[in-house]
Order: sequence, then structure tokens, then C-alpha cells
Amino acid sequence: MNYEAKAAAYARMSAIAKLMAVVLVAASSTRFLSAQDLAPRAYVITPVHANALTVSYSYSSGDIMFGSTLPLTGASGDTNLSILSYYHAMGVLGRSANVTVSLPYAVSTFQGELTGGTRSTRRSGLMDLTLRFSVNLKGAPAMNPEEFRAWRQKTIIGASLKVLAPTGQYDPTKLINPGSNRWAFKPELGLSKRWGHWLLDGYGAVWLFTTNHDYFSRNRFNAGTNTQTQSPVGAIEAHLSYDVRPRLWASVDVNYWYGGRTALNGVASRPTLQANSRIGGTCSIPLNKRQSLKFSYSRGARVRFGGNAHNASVAWQYSWLGRPR
Repeated sequence: MNYEAKAAAYARMSAIAKLMAVVLVAASSTRFLSAQDLAPRAYVITPVHANALTVSYSYSSGDIMFGSTLPLTGASGDTNLSILSYYHAMGVLGRSANVTVSLPYAVSTFQGELTGGTRSTRRSGLMDLTLRFSVNLKGAPAMNPEEFRAWRQKTIIGASLKVLAPTGQYDPTKLINPGSNRWAFKPELGLSKRWGHWLLDGYGAVWLFTTNHDYFSRNRFNAGTNTQTQSPVGAIEAHLSYDVRPRLWASVDVNYWYGGRTALNGVASRPTLQANSRIGGTCSIPLNKRQSLKFSYSRGARVRFGGNAHNASVAWQYSWLGRPR
């Protein structure tokens, strides 16, 4: 192969590598966006042995912000995300507590203009299993249904731990995967304060990530293995909601997160630092004694790096009282 042919081949490989890097940014941003959901009333309690099964669907679409890191224009992504969740309330040392298990499935498409042509990729599959445990620290002891009906909320302080387990579909030879091949942990403190029909929620948390020791490895771009790390992400969240009547409410939601710079084989990528926020609204409508619908919408309020998506979702919930058998 002559010098010109080698140069052309290298340029093509470089363009493909850059495209895949941008798509990785898009996929990572979309995956992390699902972890930065706006969740009003996350610390409002239910009586012991309350259960809920929730099926939700959300659609996200928007631009991908990566500054001047790569020569790609018009980058955008679309994600269809379905989540099946189970919630169970219990008592722990006399305090109200609950656990939620969620299994998400995503179908995503990303596209952009690179070196004069439009490039795109599509991925679908199970994402990482999510487990969240929450316990009340002040303001809400564990109560049976009769005690709960007589109780009136004032100020609640709670703590939770969310865990993302590496159970999603993952192929180390590909940059884009529904799963992340690493653990993620989110310890959080939350406050919920009620004044009549009004409810104010505030949370503070940090995301912690383990190392992906098999990142984009054993393929035509890299015969060996790569290691990817991500720095912690600090996150705050606030919600103001109003009860029209029991189980019928609406809220205004906002969050902000900072951090998350990634590194490949110990070399940090400075442009991947996130300093983003989202704003949106949520509405819950009861259908009958056990069923309800929840609608929500959010969009990027400030995006430094990552996905600047509009997100709309709907969730159906079926709840009941009783000890699991």
C-alpha cells in the first residue's frame, strides 16, 4: 500500500473512531440522564406492607452537547425507555422504610454529521438493574394502615441508597451498550416539608462509580483491553407540589449535577466534566382506589456537556396493601 492509500485509510479509521467516540458520549449522556430523573415525593411514606407495581414509558429526544471536542455537527439522539418497578414498604428499627427494584429496557438511536456524511447507530436491550432502599430518620415511624390514616405529615428527613448493578446487556467489543459493565452507588439525604396542600421536597446526593475494566476492548481498533473510570457526581434536586385532593397532585421540578469527568487508561478527558440541570413538571391522577397515572415532562435548563434532551413520560401504577406471600 502506497503512502497516499495508507493516509486515506488512516483518515477513514480516524473518522470512524471519532464518530464512535461521539456516539459513546451520546449513549453515556442518555444513560446517565435516566439516572438523573426528576423524582418528586421520593421520601413521602406509605404504611407498612404497602406495595406498588409500576410500568412506565418515556421518550427522550434532543441534541448532544460536546463543545469543541470533536468535529461533528448536528449530533442528536432519541431514546425509548420502558421500566418495570416493584415497591414495598416495611419497618426498620421502628422507622418507616421501603425498597424499590426497577428493570429498564431501552431502544436508542444516535446520529450526526461527520466528514461530509451522516452517520448513525442504533442499540436496544436491557439496561442495568436498579435497587433503591430508603429509610425515614425523622418525622415518620413505621405505621400500620389505621395509624397511617390518623397521621399528618409535617417534616420528614430520610436517607436512601440507590444501586445500579451491572446486569445490563454489554459487549466489550462495542462502544455503545445498554449496560455499563460497572457498579454505581448513590447515597442521598432527603427532606420533605408540608404546609397544608403544599409540599416542598429537597434532596442532596453523590454518584460513585466503580471501574469498567473491559471498556471497548478486543476489536479492530484495540487488540488489548481498556480501563474506563468516572469521577463522582454531586447532585441536588428540589420539588414544589400542590395537592388538589388525596392522590391528585402536580409539581414543579428542578435539579443540578456537577462532576463525572471520565478517564481512559488513567488519562482524564477534561471536556467531559458535566455541569447540567433540568427543569420540568409532574402530575399524578388517580383512576380508582388502587390505580393511578403519572405524567411528567422535563428539558435541559443548562447543559455544559452531554445530552440536551426533551423528555416526556407516562406511568401506570397499581398499589395494594398486604404482606408478600
